Amino acid sequence: MTAAPRTPASSAPWDLAFLRVGALVSAAVTAVAAPVAGILGGWGSAVAVLVGAATVVAFFVVSGLVIAWAGGIEDSLALPAALGTFLVKLLVLFALLGSLPEDGWLDRLVLAWTVIAGALLWSGVQMRWVWTRQVFYVSPPAAPAATRAGGPDAGAPDPARPASNG
Repeated sequence: MTAAPRTPASSAPWDLAFLRVGALVSAAVTAVAAPVAGILGGWGSAVAVLVGAATVVAFFVVSGLVIAWAGGIEDSLALPAALGTFLVKLLVLFALLGSLPEDGWLDRLVLAWTVIAGALLWSGVQMRWVWTRQVFYVSPPAAPAATRAGGPDAGAPDPARPASNG
């Protein structure tokens, strides 16, 4: 019995630049949402917004790094890594929300809604990133090499100087 052939990992590195954009957008929204929550609901709500935003950013950064690491080993490991990190994030989130007392100073409901809003915000940032980014699904062709000392297209005919007929 032989094992199925392994698909080699792609030579292109995984692009994690969306993490910086997502973190910056999250920081901007949190800078507005935390004071508003503090005014409307008190310090417990403001801190809940900060904790929820930090949780979302941490979850997406860890997911991105784990998926990129697994995809760098072998492309077919990216989906199991994504599903595994999703399960771990759910368990950690449920443990976090369950460990907070119902009548504590930190507002659990605001924390939960912040996590939901933050996850939707990150999803929107990632969708925009994918829609506006040039993504190669196959390796791009190599740049043409210099054919002569004159440059890349030294052997190509010059359209300004037509060839003589004689």
